[in-house]
Amino acid sequence: MIAFHFPPAAMGSGHLRTLGFARHLPEFGWDPVVLSARALAYPRTAPIAPDAIPQGCVTHRALAFDARRHLGIKGKYPGFLAQPDRWISWWPAAVVQGLRLIHRHQVCAIWSTYPIMSAHCIARTLSGITKLPWIADFRDPVSSSVEAENHFSVASQHRWERRVLHSATQAVFTTPSALQDYAERYPGAGRSRRLSVIGNGYDEAAFVDLPSAPPPQNGRPLMLVHSGLLYPEGRDPSPFFNALARLKAAGFAVATQLRVVLRASGWEARYQQEIDRLGIADIVTLAAPVGNREALVEQAAADGLLLFQGSKFDRQIPAKVYEYLRIGRPIFALVGPGGDTASVLRDTGGAMVALPESIDTIEARLVAFVNALRDGRAPVAGSAAVSGYSRKEGARSLARLLEKAHG
Repeated sequence: MIAFHFPPAAMGSGHLRTLGFARHLPEFGWDPVVLSARALAYPRTAPIAPDAIPQGCVTHRALAFDARRHLGIKGKYPGFLAQPDRWISWWPAAVVQGLRLIHRHQVCAIWSTYPIMSAHCIARTLSGITKLPWIADFRDPVSSSVEAENHFSVASQHRWERRVLHSATQAVFTTPSALQDYAERYPGAGRSRRLSVIGNGYDEAAFVDLPSAPPPQNGRPLMLVHSGLLYPEGRDPSPFFNALARLKAAGFAVATQLRVVLRASGWEARYQQEIDRLGIADIVTLAAPVGNREALVEQAAADGLLLFQGSKFDRQIPAKVYEYLRIGRPIFALVGPGGDTASVLRDTGGAMVALPESIDTIEARLVAFVNALRDGRAPVAGSAAVSGYSRKEGARSLARLLEKAHG
């Protein structure tokens, strides 16, 4: 299992997919050997919790540098050092170490995961040398993940996309729309049935002993929480801020009755300026990042959960959706109506949906959502519908692909 994002990396939630597979694959007859990068390659690290890496999971790390931090000057570096990404230095050391691990552990198959394309480069090299079957986990489409400001990286990643789709035994995506897009652009891979979907999901172990949400009470403001990154494009909270400002002016949204927490948004300086300009700083708080467990505890204690996923990301489903659904709190979702995220929310019945760019629609739907929270009528996902999105079920699907690939 070749994965750049792995503890102690503190870079979003991408490592949770790898950890979930590593935790549950042994139940289906596959023992994981993880090849990752050394900690110095990560922009941010966090202490590894005692139970973070599954017991018995063999983990090795190869030397890797970040071109921006280690090879650049004041964050600037030659574009060719990011082909296909800033961690290309990981490739040679990981291939050498990977060959040793394949021999030592009698490895039967290779799995690699995006959005660090170097992982696929390493896997393609190892598969080419050893002739082992290789499953390339793209997760999200390359076009929505690559850093657009570096044209060297953009061009290189698209070249590698073609190579991976041509060489991999199986390519895996997290949504049906992403698979359909690749099947249309790479008809050979589609016709040969080398494309599959394994969605993201939640790990049941993370939800043990979470506190129950307190019932709405007079005198306590309702708490709405968003956990995770927001972007100026695609996950822009500005229309929501504007709708909230209107409701405050109308006397509906006041700090004594409604509070909003945006946890680890990633653009705090920009959003704080907008919040101050609109005069809603008494309602909206930009909170610092916390560990995954602390984030789940906060979500479980919230009255409602916020989701921002604009039409730009219609072919993606953020991992937090599955956590939200499993927690079982009502969701106010600003999502594209034709996207995969909206489809999951409709299937599970766990959300009230509003158009992410329409201030008028957000204002009207937010009033309805808050009133439903106060009256105990807000939508909550059904447990039977949610259970199919567990990480264990995802590992079961991956095990089937591994068995098929191994022959």
